[in-house]
Amino acid sequence: MADKDLYEILGVDKDASDGDIKKAFRKKARTLHPDVNKEADAEERFKELNEAYDVLSDPNKRAQYDRFGTVGGAGGAGGYVDLEDLFGGGFGMGDLFSSFFGGGAGGGGRGPARREGRDMQVGLRITLEEAASGVRKEIVYDRLSPCDECGGSGLAEDGKEVTCDECKGQGRVVTVQQTFLGAMQSASTCTKCGGTGKTVENPCPECEGQGRVPDRQRLAVEIPAGIRNGQTLRMRDFGEAGVRGAESGDLQVTVQVKEHDLFERDGDDLHCSAVIGMVQAALGATIEVDGILADEKVKVEIPEGCQYGQVVRVKGFGMPRLRQESRGDLYVHVDVKIPERLSKSEREILEKLAEEMGESISERKSPLQKLKDAFN
Repeated sequence: MADKDLYEILGVDKDASDGDIKKAFRKKARTLHPDVNKEADAEERFKELNEAYDVLSDPNKRAQYDRFGTVGGAGGAGGYVDLEDLFGGGFGMGDLFSSFFGGGAGGGGRGPARREGRDMQVGLRITLEEAASGVRKEIVYDRLSPCDECGGSGLAEDGKEVTCDECKGQGRVVTVQQTFLGAMQSASTCTKCGGTGKTVENPCPECEGQGRVPDRQRLAVEIPAGIRNGQTLRMRDFGEAGVRGAESGDLQVTVQVKEHDLFERDGDDLHCSAVIGMVQAALGATIEVDGILADEKVKVEIPEGCQYGQVVRVKGFGMPRLRQESRGDLYVHVDVKIPERLSKSEREILEKLAEEMGESISERKSPLQKLKDAFN
């Protein structure tokens, strides 16, 4: 794509508005989609069109493309989360066009009788810090959205819904076949109205009477502080739009919290490790460790005689509890560091301490004595 003009691929001028870009994409996509276009290169051209739209429909990517002629690997620099950052995703634009061509709209609908929009699911990855403080994320996903041209009605000017003359409004057609067992009756979904019992006179040309069109949705999602890995947020009416004004589905955003380098989460509690000196362990000390919130410092009281691996609990410095004012606790796992090299004065102090405590220690030898012992 680097050597191709994205505006030329979409067939718009460089000063085209967002609405013009959207309309141009949908117009070309209808003619290039492999479900409609049987030319050998249709799939590749549709993919190319979708990639061009992916750049030009996003303000940040478009600005970078206009300036540098490419978006490189920095397409996500605007702070939004695009489809590459979503896991488990929903439909891609190609899938949406397949659903669109599949109908279910009446007036040529070829799909099931369902009018209500389906729920959609996307996943969103956040950091543990974002889970602790709460964060606002903008996600970008593809869905069947209400048509702007007709306001979701599916009707052009003077258009109207009428009872299907094929099934007489029943949505099903009964056929009778003569067999050697006699007349056999069967019922099937009406292919003319897609099972809705209604067709459209003078449908909206933009959505072909469905009241919904494939589109790229941008949605700001408020992630509350304290959310846990795997929890789902339901965004009402941001799933698939319904046919001709029918109820839209919901968007379910499943949150995945990334593992942290320093903290390990256990419910609303956090665990971390801290290194202290042997004197601090013996005498006790007050140390400071980083908290999970921005610029947060936590004072940890190390008890006298603290042992390696001992756990010190600090109340109220864990993760915020979801939609509550309280927080879990922070558990600090203590690692006692023994110095590998001692100065002369430090060794003398420890030797005196060992003598006071009645502990035997290794005899200190000079380098010359060590050499003589090696030869002997």
